[in-house]
Amino acid sequence: MQRVGGFRRKTRNKLRKNVKDRGRISITEFLQAFKIHDKVNLVAEPAYQKGMYYPRFHGKTGTVIGKRGDCYIVSIKDGMKEKKLIIHPVHLRST
Repeated sequence: MQRVGGFRRKTRNKLRKNVKDRGRISITEFLQAFKIHDKVNLVAEPAYQKGMYYPRFHGKTGTVIGKRGDCYIVSIKDGMKEKKLIIHPVHLRST
């Protein structure tokens, strides 16, 4: 049998904006810059899907360890493993 579900399965509440926050994406969030070793929170911007992380990591805090193109390489701890995610800055908030 074929596997049911894709990348955004069961994320209706997690990847949804508040009604008051809908509309255009803020250009300052889109172009924000981080330095290496900065702590960042992973908060998805549902209106922009490019560079979005897997929804399991929503709300986690990580450390910027590098840059790849427009995106940042963020290291997070998932259980006992250290994982590296490539995330667009629109999905990151500085702590």
